Amino acid sequence: MKISCLIIDDEPLARKRLLTLVAEMDALQLLGQCKTGKEAIESIEELQPDLIFLDIQMKDMNGFDVLKKLKTNKKPKVIFVTAFDTYAVKAFDAFALDYLLKPFKKERFEQAVIRAKEQFKSETKNSLEQKFQELLQYIETEKSEKSSTAPKSKLPVKTGNTVSFIPYSEIQYILASGSYVEICTADKKHVLRDSLQNVINEMESRQMLRIHRSTIINTAFLDKVIHSNFGEIDVKMKDGSQFRVSKSYRKEFQNKLGI
Repeated sequence: MKISCLIIDDEPLARKRLLTLVAEMDALQLLGQCKTGKEAIESIEELQPDLIFLDIQMKDMNGFDVLKKLKTNKKPKVIFVTAFDTYAVKAFDAFALDYLLKPFKKERFEQAVIRAKEQFKSETKNSLEQKFQELLQYIETEKSEKSSTAPKSKLPVKTGNTVSFIPYSEIQYILASGSYVEICTADKKHVLRDSLQNVINEMESRQMLRIHRSTIINTAFLDKVIHSNFGEIDVKMKDGSQFRVSKSYRKEFQNKLGI
Protein backbone atom coordinates (compact mmCIF):
# COMPACT_ATOMS: atom_id res chain seq x y z
CA MET A 1 0.00 0.00 0.00
CA LYS A 2 1.39 3.38 -1.02
CA ILE A 3 1.63 6.40 1.28
CA SER A 4 -0.26 9.38 -0.15
CA CYS A 5 1.66 12.62 0.27
CA LEU A 6 1.52 16.37 -0.27
CA ILE A 7 4.43 18.78 -0.86
CA ILE A 8 4.17 22.19 0.85
CA ASP A 9 6.91 24.75 0.19
CA ASP A 10 6.88 28.36 -1.05
CA GLU A 11 10.15 28.03 -2.98
CA PRO A 12 9.79 26.69 -6.57
CA LEU A 13 13.23 25.05 -6.57
CA ALA A 14 12.53 23.34 -3.24
CA ARG A 15 9.21 21.99 -4.55
CA LYS A 16 10.91 20.78 -7.73
CA ARG A 17 13.55 18.97 -5.67
CA LEU A 18 10.91 17.27 -3.53
CA LEU A 19 8.82 16.36 -6.60
CA THR A 20 11.80 14.60 -8.12
CA LEU A 21 12.58 12.68 -4.94
CA VAL A 22 8.95 11.67 -4.35
CA ALA A 23 8.69 10.36 -7.94
CA GLU A 24 11.70 8.11 -7.30
CA MET A 25 10.14 6.49 -4.22
CA ASP A 26 7.80 3.58 -5.02
CA ALA A 27 6.31 3.82 -1.52
CA LEU A 28 4.92 7.31 -2.17
CA GLN A 29 1.89 8.52 -4.12
CA LEU A 30 1.89 12.27 -4.77
CA LEU A 31 -1.48 14.00 -4.38
CA GLY A 32 -0.30 17.52 -5.13
CA GLN A 33 1.86 20.48 -4.17
CA CYS A 34 1.19 23.79 -2.40
CA LYS A 35 3.13 27.05 -2.38
CA THR A 36 1.34 28.82 0.51
CA GLY A 37 0.06 27.94 3.95
CA LYS A 38 -3.50 28.76 2.91
CA GLU A 39 -3.31 26.38 -0.05
CA ALA A 40 -1.84 23.74 2.24
CA ILE A 41 -4.73 23.88 4.72
CA GLU A 42 -7.32 23.61 1.94
CA SER A 43 -5.49 20.73 0.21
CA ILE A 44 -4.90 18.74 3.40
CA GLU A 45 -8.56 18.99 4.38
CA GLU A 46 -9.75 18.08 0.87
CA LEU A 47 -7.21 15.39 -0.11
CA GLN A 48 -6.57 13.83 3.35
CA PRO A 49 -2.92 12.82 2.67
CA ASP A 50 -1.17 10.26 4.87
CA LEU A 51 2.04 12.32 4.86
CA ILE A 52 3.03 15.92 4.20
CA PHE A 53 6.44 17.46 3.52
CA LEU A 54 5.94 20.79 5.29
CA ASP A 55 8.17 23.85 4.92
CA ILE A 56 8.38 25.75 8.20
CA GLN A 57 9.18 29.22 6.86
CA MET A 58 6.62 30.34 4.27
CA LYS A 59 5.66 33.88 3.36
CA ASP A 60 2.02 33.86 4.47
CA MET A 61 2.35 31.69 7.59
CA ASN A 62 4.76 29.20 9.15
CA GLY A 63 4.34 25.44 9.11
CA PHE A 64 3.20 25.30 12.71
CA ASP A 65 0.37 27.74 11.93
CA VAL A 66 -0.75 25.40 9.15
CA LEU A 67 -0.97 22.50 11.60
CA LYS A 68 -2.84 24.53 14.21
CA LYS A 69 -5.48 25.65 11.70
CA LEU A 70 -6.32 22.16 10.41
CA LYS A 71 -9.91 21.14 11.17
CA THR A 72 -9.80 17.67 9.64
CA ASN A 73 -10.11 14.71 12.01
CA LYS A 74 -7.43 12.82 10.11
CA LYS A 75 -4.13 14.54 10.85
CA PRO A 76 -1.30 13.69 8.42
CA LYS A 77 2.10 12.51 9.51
CA VAL A 78 4.58 15.36 9.00
CA ILE A 79 8.14 15.52 7.75
CA PHE A 80 9.20 19.10 8.38
CA VAL A 81 11.47 20.90 5.91
CA THR A 82 13.58 23.79 7.19
CA ALA A 83 16.61 25.86 6.19
CA PHE A 84 17.55 26.55 9.80
CA ASP A 85 15.54 26.85 12.96
CA THR A 86 17.09 25.73 16.24
CA TYR A 87 13.79 26.21 18.03
CA ALA A 88 11.97 23.94 15.56
CA VAL A 89 14.70 21.30 15.53
CA LYS A 90 14.49 21.18 19.32
CA ALA A 91 10.76 20.51 19.03
CA PHE A 92 11.27 17.73 16.47
CA ASP A 93 13.84 16.00 18.63
CA ALA A 94 11.61 16.29 21.68
CA PHE A 95 8.79 14.39 20.00
CA ALA A 96 10.80 12.06 17.74
CA LEU A 97 9.46 13.77 14.62
CA ASP A 98 11.47 13.77 11.44
CA TYR A 99 12.76 16.80 9.56
CA LEU A 100 14.86 17.59 6.51
CA LEU A 101 17.44 20.32 6.98
CA LYS A 102 17.99 22.20 3.70
CA PRO A 103 19.97 21.46 1.64
CA PHE A 104 19.44 17.73 2.13
CA LYS A 105 20.67 14.75 0.10
CA LYS A 106 18.64 11.99 -1.51
CA GLU A 107 19.82 9.50 1.10
CA ARG A 108 18.52 11.69 3.94
CA PHE A 109 15.15 12.05 2.19
CA GLU A 110 14.88 8.28 1.76
CA GLN A 111 15.70 7.74 5.45
CA ALA A 112 12.90 10.10 6.47
CA VAL A 113 10.38 8.31 4.24
CA ILE A 114 11.43 4.85 5.51
CA ARG A 115 11.09 6.08 9.07
CA ALA A 116 7.63 7.45 8.32
CA LYS A 117 6.60 4.15 6.75
CA GLU A 118 7.75 2.25 9.84
CA GLN A 119 5.86 4.60 12.14
CA PHE A 120 2.65 4.10 10.18
CA LYS A 121 2.94 0.38 10.96
CA SER A 122 3.85 0.74 14.62
CA GLU A 123 1.74 3.72 15.69
CA THR A 124 -2.03 3.83 15.95
CA LYS A 125 -4.17 6.73 14.76
CA ASN A 126 -4.65 7.81 18.37
CA SER A 127 -0.92 7.84 19.14
CA LEU A 128 -0.18 9.91 16.02
CA GLU A 129 -2.93 12.37 16.97
CA GLN A 130 -1.59 12.59 20.53
CA LYS A 131 1.94 13.30 19.27
CA PHE A 132 0.53 15.99 16.98
CA GLN A 133 -1.31 17.70 19.84
CA GLU A 134 1.68 17.43 22.19
CA LEU A 135 3.89 19.14 19.60
CA LEU A 136 1.47 22.06 19.21
CA GLN A 137 1.21 22.43 22.99
CA TYR A 138 5.00 22.39 23.24
CA ILE A 139 5.28 25.12 20.62
CA GLU A 140 2.73 27.33 22.38
CA THR A 141 4.55 26.91 25.71
CA GLU A 142 7.92 27.75 24.14
CA LYS A 143 6.50 30.87 22.50
CA SER A 144 4.95 32.00 25.76
CA GLU A 145 8.22 31.53 27.65
CA LYS A 146 10.16 33.28 24.90
CA SER A 147 7.88 36.34 24.98
CA SER A 148 8.22 36.65 28.76
CA THR A 149 12.02 36.71 28.80
CA ALA A 150 14.20 39.82 28.62
CA PRO A 151 14.88 41.24 25.13
CA LYS A 152 17.85 39.81 23.30
CA SER A 153 20.79 42.03 22.45
CA LYS A 154 22.06 39.91 19.55
CA LEU A 155 20.67 38.43 16.35
CA PRO A 156 21.59 34.75 15.66
CA VAL A 157 22.79 34.18 12.07
CA LYS A 158 23.71 30.77 10.65
CA THR A 159 26.39 30.54 7.96
CA GLY A 160 27.26 27.00 6.92
CA ASN A 161 27.74 25.03 10.12
CA THR A 162 28.43 28.12 12.24
CA VAL A 163 26.00 30.33 14.15
CA SER A 164 27.17 33.91 14.68
CA PHE A 165 25.53 36.28 17.17
CA ILE A 166 25.57 39.84 15.83
CA PRO A 167 24.91 42.65 18.34
CA TYR A 168 22.02 44.87 17.25
CA SER A 169 24.24 47.84 18.07
CA GLU A 170 26.53 46.84 15.16
CA ILE A 171 23.86 46.22 12.49
CA GLN A 172 23.50 49.26 10.22
CA TYR A 173 20.76 47.91 7.95
CA ILE A 174 19.27 44.67 6.64
CA LEU A 175 18.35 44.16 2.98
CA ALA A 176 16.22 41.51 1.27
CA SER A 177 17.73 40.08 -1.91
CA GLY A 178 15.56 37.39 -3.51
CA SER A 179 15.39 34.44 -1.11
CA TYR A 180 18.38 35.78 0.84
CA VAL A 181 18.88 38.48 3.46
CA GLU A 182 21.98 40.68 3.80
CA ILE A 183 22.80 41.86 7.33
CA CYS A 184 25.24 44.75 6.99
CA THR A 185 27.61 45.92 9.71
CA ALA A 186 30.44 48.46 9.38
CA ASP A 187 33.04 45.83 8.49
CA LYS A 188 31.13 42.82 7.20
CA LYS A 189 28.05 41.64 5.28
CA HIS A 190 26.36 38.50 6.58
CA VAL A 191 24.25 36.64 4.00
CA LEU A 192 21.69 34.08 5.09
CA ARG A 193 18.99 32.13 3.30
CA ASP A 194 15.82 33.41 4.92
CA SER A 195 12.98 35.90 4.49
CA LEU A 196 13.05 39.43 5.86
CA GLN A 197 9.84 38.68 7.77
CA ASN A 198 11.45 35.78 9.62
CA VAL A 199 14.39 38.02 10.56
CA ILE A 200 11.95 40.65 11.84
CA ASN A 201 10.12 38.04 13.91
CA GLU A 202 13.43 37.05 15.51
CA MET A 203 14.54 40.60 16.28
CA GLU A 204 14.00 42.24 19.66
CA SER A 205 15.37 45.76 19.24
CA ARG A 206 13.54 49.10 19.22
CA GLN A 207 16.32 50.64 17.13
CA MET A 208 15.59 48.37 14.14
CA LEU A 209 12.91 49.92 11.91
CA ARG A 210 11.40 48.56 8.71
CA ILE A 211 11.07 51.27 6.05
CA HIS A 212 10.38 49.14 2.97
CA ARG A 213 9.36 45.57 2.19
CA SER A 214 13.03 44.91 1.42
CA THR A 215 14.77 47.21 3.91
CA ILE A 216 15.27 47.47 7.68
CA ILE A 217 17.48 50.21 9.12
CA ASN A 218 19.09 50.76 12.50
CA THR A 219 18.03 54.29 13.46
CA ALA A 220 21.29 54.67 15.42
CA PHE A 221 23.09 54.78 12.04
CA LEU A 222 20.63 57.18 10.39
CA ASP A 223 22.33 60.36 9.16
CA LYS A 224 19.66 62.33 7.24
CA VAL A 225 16.01 62.18 6.23
CA ILE A 226 15.53 63.63 2.74
CA HIS A 227 12.14 64.93 1.50
CA SER A 228 11.83 65.17 -2.29
CA ASN A 229 9.58 67.51 -4.29
CA PHE A 230 7.31 64.60 -5.15
CA GLY A 231 6.39 63.72 -1.56
CA GLU A 232 8.86 60.86 -1.36
CA ILE A 233 11.10 60.27 1.65
CA ASP A 234 14.62 58.84 1.51
CA VAL A 235 17.02 58.06 4.33
CA LYS A 236 20.76 58.51 4.15
CA MET A 237 22.83 56.34 6.44
CA LYS A 238 26.13 57.30 8.06
CA ASP A 239 28.05 55.11 5.59
CA GLY A 240 26.50 57.06 2.66
CA SER A 241 23.92 54.41 1.66
CA GLN A 242 20.54 55.81 0.70
CA PHE A 243 17.17 54.02 0.83
CA ARG A 244 13.58 54.89 -0.05
CA VAL A 245 10.87 54.86 2.65
CA SER A 246 7.84 53.22 1.02
CA LYS A 247 4.34 54.66 1.47
CA SER A 248 3.14 51.67 3.50
CA TYR A 249 5.85 52.23 6.14
CA ARG A 250 5.99 56.05 6.01
CA LYS A 251 3.56 56.77 8.85
CA GLU A 252 5.28 54.35 11.25
CA PHE A 253 8.67 55.79 10.23
CA GLN A 254 7.60 59.36 10.92
CA ASN A 255 5.95 58.45 14.22
CA LYS A 256 9.01 56.54 15.37
CA LEU A 257 11.31 59.48 14.63
CA GLY A 258 8.84 62.17 15.69
CA ILE A 259 8.97 64.04 12.38
